Amino acid sequence: MTTHNYQIILADDDEDDRIFFKEAMSEAASSVTVKTVSDGIELMNMLSNKLPDAIFLDLNMPFKNGQECLHEIKNNRRYKNIPVVIYSTSSNVDQINSTFQAGANLYISKPDSYLKLKVILKKVFTLKCEEYKPQPEKEKFVLKY
Repeated sequence: MTTHNYQIILADDDEDDRIFFKEAMSEAASSVTVKTVSDGIELMNMLSNKLPDAIFLDLNMPFKNGQECLHEIKNNRRYKNIPVVIYSTSSNVDQINSTFQAGANLYISKPDSYLKLKVILKKVFTLKCEEYKPQPEKEKFVLKY
């Protein structure tokens, strides 16, 4: 997946998580440009302007949470083909199942270290698109580092 420059959006209300994500992404996949937003309303507004190659979506955000954004994205003809990677502190099985059923493409539990974050991001951007688009098999949905 590194043949052209990828534009992704990270929607996450935690400023430190956004900073670490951008830094780790710049080291893991230099062909990826990351734009960030801090809540679901900002995300949906940004999508109305320009479609990214992928969205990394935190579930627990103010104003409009990640689950609401996911449903809105996957039920909108203009947005539904954008790969959505859930990027959450939760590893709750019910939450994983509900995001899978809602059409998310991958699920990543936020790693507990910068190094693990780099490893997982590198893994995401070395996958072949057909492995997670439109949606992988359930067994490949949760990406582990």
